[in-house]
Amino acid sequence: MLKNSIPPILLRKFRQAQASPVVLDFAPSAVLQDLFASLQKWQQSKPGENYPQLVTIGDYWLKAAIEQKLIQPLDSQKLTRWEQLPKPWQELVRRDDRGNLAKDGLVWGAPYRWGTTAIAYRRDKFKPLGWQPTDWSDLWRPELRDRISLPNHPREVIGLTLKKLGHSYNTENLANIPKLKAELQQLHTQVKFYSSDAYLEPLITGDTWLAVGYSTDILGVMERQSQIQAVIPASGTAIWADLWVQPNPAAKNTSSEANNDLPYQWIDFCWQPEVAPILSLISDGASPCSPL
Repeated sequence: MLKNSIPPILLRKFRQAQASPVVLDFAPSAVLQDLFASLQKWQQSKPGENYPQLVTIGDYWLKAAIEQKLIQPLDSQKLTRWEQLPKPWQELVRRDDRGNLAKDGLVWGAPYRWGTTAIAYRRDKFKPLGWQPTDWSDLWRPELRDRISLPNHPREVIGLTLKKLGHSYNTENLANIPKLKAELQQLHTQVKFYSSDAYLEPLITGDTWLAVGYSTDILGVMERQSQIQAVIPASGTAIWADLWVQPNPAAKNTSSEANNDLPYQWIDFCWQPEVAPILSLISDGASPCSPL
């Protein structure tokens, strides 16, 4: 699973809720890209070897995971709280066998928390400037040249540039956006640092004044750094979700045959009305089943 995405208190509650003792082994990973790479590695392993029964991936990786046959669909009949999951989240994970959204497709993942892409900035650095960032277009202001850190992620960098130009974050045919390349080149001159997992460190030290990142990461830093403020861009942003998926080799995992229902019990546990608010408040990500 993704590091810090599940509060330890929930692991204890799940163990206590089991009728008989179960062995749970949760292995944290710092970045989602590493978890996707693990799925690729496990696909090449031999039958009978140990595989995790559930893995966290971001919804961005879901299409590729299906296309590459890295995961297998979940049995929605075993998800007792599936019907209570809000429809937009059900639609997100219903896909055809090529990974495309499909109203009547199979269920390929279980969303358990979501967040947004946001702008974090240092109040002490912006105070002398006399303004604060409010939208994506502010990243192109000359005062911020060599003062920005961004995720090392094409979807985010291209997506925010598309929003600056008045297009959807998820625009598919980029060749139809004539100004896109020039805008990306100009933004690159503003950037001091790209990283998928350490884009906030230079902001904390003051080496950069503004960072684009994920709400879960930013909220955690704001709790410890009083000078760091955050804003959701006025023109809109990306919403992302972390999903539980079942690796394709898990069907061949002989060591897990006695606990085939345990992954479904865990997913249903994450969607419980009394559990969802805890996950939302402690993990810095919002549960899709939480009223908060």
